[in-house]
Amino acid sequence: MKHIRLSFVASLSIGLVACTADEMPQENAVVETAGSTSAVIVEAAGGNPMAEQASKEITGDYMRGIVVEISDDRYEGRGPGSEGDKMARDYLAERMEELGLEPGAADGGWEQVFDLVGVNASQPDTWTFDGHGKSMTFKQWDQFIVGSGMQETRAEIIDAEVVFVGYGIQAPEYDWDDYKGVDLKGKVLLMMNNDPDWDPELFAGETRLWYGRWDYKYLSAARQGAVGAIIIHTSPSAGYPFQVVQTSWTGVQFELPAGDEPRSQINAWVTEDSARELVAMAGKDLDELREAAYNRDFQPVPLGVTTSLAMNVDVQTVQSANILGLIHGSDPELKDEVVVYTAHHDHLGIGTPNEDGDAIYNGAMDNATGVAQVMAIAKAIKAMPVPPRRSILVNLVGAEEQGLLGSEYYATNPTFAPGKIAANLNYDGGNIWGHTHDVTFVGLGKSTVDEIVTLIAEEQGRVVKPDQFSDKGYFYRSDQFSFAKIGVPAMYLDTGTDFVDRPPEWGREQQEHYTEVNYHQPTDEYSPAWTFDGMVDDALLGFWTGLAIANADEKPTWNPGDEFEAARLEALEALEE
Repeated sequence: MKHIRLSFVASLSIGLVACTADEMPQENAVVETAGSTSAVIVEAAGGNPMAEQASKEITGDYMRGIVVEISDDRYEGRGPGSEGDKMARDYLAERMEELGLEPGAADGGWEQVFDLVGVNASQPDTWTFDGHGKSMTFKQWDQFIVGSGMQETRAEIIDAEVVFVGYGIQAPEYDWDDYKGVDLKGKVLLMMNNDPDWDPELFAGETRLWYGRWDYKYLSAARQGAVGAIIIHTSPSAGYPFQVVQTSWTGVQFELPAGDEPRSQINAWVTEDSARELVAMAGKDLDELREAAYNRDFQPVPLGVTTSLAMNVDVQTVQSANILGLIHGSDPELKDEVVVYTAHHDHLGIGTPNEDGDAIYNGAMDNATGVAQVMAIAKAIKAMPVPPRRSILVNLVGAEEQGLLGSEYYATNPTFAPGKIAANLNYDGGNIWGHTHDVTFVGLGKSTVDEIVTLIAEEQGRVVKPDQFSDKGYFYRSDQFSFAKIGVPAMYLDTGTDFVDRPPEWGREQQEHYTEVNYHQPTDEYSPAWTFDGMVDDALLGFWTGLAIANADEKPTWNPGDEFEAARLEALEALEE
């Protein structure tokens, strides 16, 4: 196992200027720790020379045990509100208690319980569109997947016209509006996935923003008063094959209880070939429509095609929970601030069987591995004789796969004021293939956390790279997004692609194979062939990064002009009221 050496100046600010041990003040002189292969002073650990020894608690065996347990068939895929979900929560709370963490929920318990509304639409076998003297019928599963946008027992549209609306984006900061004030009430909006990606100055180029995500698309359509939205699926624009749509958007779909937000009757996906046929029936060419939508002056295009669809919907309320474990800080002035580690404990539960008849979506990689890394980090922090200055919250959130629901609930019902949350460090997935020369930091370039991660990765002999699959929009697809929206500087550490003793493209090939074959499928199962060396490296990086933030004089900040800077300033101002 590789343990990192760190030498920091005595006053560790967010600038994080490193120095050698010889340059350290006398009170921070090097102390040899028994059995350690390195002599390290870590100001990131509050001046505690035992921090390196504590970091050795992060082991592959410990993480493997957690992954094997909660991805076992007995947990039935940890679907929200299921018996397997409850089993996983109980198991993880017990492990937190064994580590010596304290219950972190507001009621003094381990769980922050929240209600989920389960919406299960009885999807029709076919969906028919009429227009221009023609009729066209699509097949469910093969050509479309449709769900209810309402938390009601019936979803219905009647003779609604289909309108092509390009990307379906309104972004005034980019002078972009696909709707142009057109009255779209009662319409069904056909839209492209992703966001404009050909200009780095426009929507961050190939880096997908929230504007390119399915949840934004459906909300955007509802804001127009549309009765339905249909996203055109392509693997490049979605970041995954249509099989993920089939398995993820069928069966019970969970949501937080509805508020006063706008909603459409139906939310759907269609394959690209089906969309091409649909617009051809209207005498249009899909490629030409998309080409027109690449411009700011695009106007919505009515297709002269109408459709009706009705579904009975089973609506039920269940409960899930975020599991909160707390390590109190040691600084009298800073202990009411916190660094939050997150990983989601849920997966998809029991769903459509695959060709082998397996219907349990175990979620071993996604996200038993993330849970294991965060738990290992907690184990190491608890092994330190003196806790860090700020408190540490281990937050294993629920219902992530349903749209980041657990972290969204926490963000709107936080146990620490948003301005008191120094940073969020999120793990979603793990490196099961071995050591890497690099590490992926999803969110690199957005905050001063960059400097900390980069310095510590250098001590590991690794290079920090930005999202290496930036077109997939990962920053907006995992729980750090919920924290960012309330202003908390957030990062998501992910697997690198440059593997030690492997050909240059090998790592990317492994990750793409996982996405194509195992992502959100019953085949996301633990294998004894997995190696946990890379997960140890990534967990160590998160351990040291969290300690550096927890012990710094100042909290991290978003970089000037970042999309979340205003929310941070608002959160900090609220502390002064």
